[in-house]
Amino acid sequence: MTASSPRKDFHEENRLSWNEAIKAHNSHKGDQAKFFRDGGSTLFPEEKELLGDITGLSLVHLQCNAGQDTLSLARLGAFVTGVDISDEAITFAHKLSEESGIPATFHRADVFDWLEETAKLGEQFDIVFSSYGAVCWISDLNLWAKGIADVLKPGGRFVLVDFHPVAMMFDVDWSHKFSYFSQGKPLTWEDGISDYVASSGTALTPWGYETGVENFRNPYRSHEFQWGIGDIISALLSAGLTLEVLKEYPYANGCKIFERMREAPGRRMFPPEDVPNLPLMYAIVARQRHFNTIY
Repeated sequence: MTASSPRKDFHEENRLSWNEAIKAHNSHKGDQAKFFRDGGSTLFPEEKELLGDITGLSLVHLQCNAGQDTLSLARLGAFVTGVDISDEAITFAHKLSEESGIPATFHRADVFDWLEETAKLGEQFDIVFSSYGAVCWISDLNLWAKGIADVLKPGGRFVLVDFHPVAMMFDVDWSHKFSYFSQGKPLTWEDGISDYVASSGTALTPWGYETGVENFRNPYRSHEFQWGIGDIISALLSAGLTLEVLKEYPYANGCKIFERMREAPGRRMFPPEDVPNLPLMYAIVARQRHFNTIY
């Protein structure tokens, strides 16, 4: 893994691209506040199993998007804080929290800035959580991992569920297109962040899909960073965390990230019959066992 520094220029373009995509995504999701008032949750069994009982624990959800999973975590009894770079996402998250009656704190910030500022304030959490399309937006793994370690209480846990980097080697038609060992080099998408909610339908809106925005075209490009499993784990270990869980899954939850995916019970998406299985998700749990040094 090569040394680098956060690509704030790319982060800013991603913020603009996410702002547009969030509008399209939420246009398909209908009355989300009612869904939550009726007891709904957007969490999958995998993250709930990894988290365990979080009643009364402090939890920060990094890259929380528009807050749906964050509020679902709050419903499990945690005191939650959500952080996301998108203005549109955090504005919606505040509104959803108010209208659903589920309390949560949300911050609009670049994750690197938030981690640095929070560490300087000496604020720490029992759990740092991140999921589903998170690590691909991280431009500096070592700084990210150190920031996570700095905001974890002694004994606290980092819990991550994400799409597998092996899956990210393939184009939507299952052709092998991208390198696995990319050393975090940016991959630029001129068409920006897509309306993946529209392509996934009820898999991402189990309470009912609405047509909403059609033929979405994002005017802002986006930049992703390909990191391998070894890169991610090495960064966490270098930050002083202890690896407790590493799991791989042959399906993707909710999102139809490729063509012709087969939907199984629980909104699990598998490759089509003519494509050999491969890891589509992974999970990591890492623990902070020592006292942190706050700079």
